[in-house]
Amino acid sequence: MTPSARAADLVVKGGRVVTGSDVVDAGIAIKGGRIVALAPDEWLPPADRVIDATGKLVFPGLLDCHLHVGPEYDDWKVAAEAAARTGLTSVVPFVNYTAGETLPQATRRLREQAEAESVLDFGFHFILEHEPAILDGLAEAVRLGVRSFKMFMTYKKRGKRMVSDEFLCKAMEKIAALDSVCQIHAENGDILCYLEDKAIAEGRTKPTDFPATCPDWAEEEAINRAILIGRLTNCPVYIVHLSTRLGLERIQRAQAEGQRVWTETCPQYLLLSDEEMAKLGPFAKIGPPLRPAHGRDREAMWAGSAAGAIHTIASDHAPRLPKFKEPGRTNIFVDAQGVPIPFGAPSLETLAPLVWNEGVVKRGLPPSWMARALSENPARIFGLFPRKGTIRVGADADLTIWDPGAEWTIRQRDHLSMAGYTPYEGWTMRGRAWTTLVRGQILLTPAGELEQKPGFGDYLAEEPPVPPLAGRLK
Repeated sequence: MTPSARAADLVVKGGRVVTGSDVVDAGIAIKGGRIVALAPDEWLPPADRVIDATGKLVFPGLLDCHLHVGPEYDDWKVAAEAAARTGLTSVVPFVNYTAGETLPQATRRLREQAEAESVLDFGFHFILEHEPAILDGLAEAVRLGVRSFKMFMTYKKRGKRMVSDEFLCKAMEKIAALDSVCQIHAENGDILCYLEDKAIAEGRTKPTDFPATCPDWAEEEAINRAILIGRLTNCPVYIVHLSTRLGLERIQRAQAEGQRVWTETCPQYLLLSDEEMAKLGPFAKIGPPLRPAHGRDREAMWAGSAAGAIHTIASDHAPRLPKFKEPGRTNIFVDAQGVPIPFGAPSLETLAPLVWNEGVVKRGLPPSWMARALSENPARIFGLFPRKGTIRVGADADLTIWDPGAEWTIRQRDHLSMAGYTPYEGWTMRGRAWTTLVRGQILLTPAGELEQKPGFGDYLAEEPPVPPLAGRLK
């Protein structure tokens, strides 16, 4: 039989296939970039190439649905390559339009840039600022494939970043009519601004003084408003980077009442605490802040994720150049010129290994929990399912083949991000990505190298959201 006559281009055999609901012994046949068969190894068709995944787990391609890419952060080339080296196969970052630019113009510009630079498949979430005219471009942006839009209920001192409740109502009404998703950074910006000004006036400006200016109830209060406005406008609400037990309880009540309220948390809220402020100073300044070491928030995030009330885990990768962070050692709020010390920390390159090591290895959560949180649910919520996020016939052949026995140590020197540090320096990990496929093409090799070059990534046009999987996995 000639190669062109073979039934498949590639077969992955010998591994255990992990989906958002099951783990099964099966092989996968791929042709034309799509999955064409899922069956016991002996039933698979002949193929031009075979990957022996014996002893490995085969996940749907892992996806980070919350990271920041752009001029202030890592660019498309660096961010995509960094993500690819850790086992991710797609990213959906937050992007911004520029002054005087409409959403359709920004969509076309950013797509062209990312198509030239990204080694991974990619979509967009747009950040909407308090500019009424920007809403005029929502419908055309949706037609171009963007269906997720984020607004901030805080950051009052950052230009037009913080939106009013009235603006939120108008935006959510339009987003709902377009069958799209509204993402919310939920903290009460007026309260946080008051507490920050009060701390500065009283000389409480050390890094360790920062978390107290962002109390847990300020997150809960904003989540409550977002949920009520979502109910008013019949708009799906996605709360980003949930960090508090109080906020989770309000979300769970809305979910129990049948409202479309979905949420994510991040490794930093599962694993770190406000004690990092003493160790890392301004390099641990993120928003919402790291919560108290001896509080109930971290365990609540684990419990909520295990129970399926928290649907996704994402990085919130927001690296900053050290020179902009460093002045925060003297004043965590503003530098000598009164410029705010930026929020954000690197987390893209540690997302997948931390979820596996801390959730599956240490806490005994099932591998399907990871498949849900890092693959199927992000794809469902952000309109990429079933093309992405699942292993089924017809889906893109995006696979993350995971070696559960690999042992290694997190080192910043191995990272590509501009940040120059990682909060997880020296953490010992068990398990890492062994090989990845994107649309049936080898991306990450067992040697840790990338076979594809910048420009390989495809733009992912989003469809309407599909409700995520929920409930506890056994």
